[in-house]
Amino acid sequence: MEYDLLGWPPDGPKLRLDHERFSYAGKFVMTNTGKAVARADDEIVAAAAFNEDRTDEGTLWIRYVTVDRERRGQGIGPELLSLVRDRARERGYDRLRIAVNNPFAYEALYRTGFAYTGETTGIAELLLEYPSPISDARATAETRRERYQQGLEKFRERELSAAEEEFLASRCGSDPPDSIGDREVSE
Repeated sequence: MEYDLLGWPPDGPKLRLDHERFSYAGKFVMTNTGKAVARADDEIVAAAAFNEDRTDEGTLWIRYVTVDRERRGQGIGPELLSLVRDRARERGYDRLRIAVNNPFAYEALYRTGFAYTGETTGIAELLLEYPSPISDARATAETRRERYQQGLEKFRERELSAAEEEFLASRCGSDPPDSIGDREVSE
């Protein structure tokens, strides 16, 4: 698998993704967002789009992340987001933020070192942030578990698919997943 950052906002490339394989495919044709991709055999299997916060130049928002429907659950999303995270930090961004609308994305972001802020957006998405808003030395494992579970509980309040219900049941009372850590980034 190859991971590549293709460009920064506001001069990101246009990506044409197959809407039957990728969620949010139409969002990747915009050129005002930066893009990163994962490729297998020269074929895009995941993509992320991101841009700077309009009011805080130290914050980068990850706007969309999509993984080929046939490749979901293989850890490609967290690896791709690790690339974006590391490159953004190298570029001087202090914080990355993303709003997620499903428990699978929530878990993938936790694997990348993001954590739930306790906030939701106006469209019922949970807001996650990197570095974790509770990652300082005073945060206990219990505090981190409580915050992680708080976000999962928000999803449990919704109408869910059978797969989402099963996933959430498997996480009942658990600690947040381990982060995949910082990956080495090459130029």
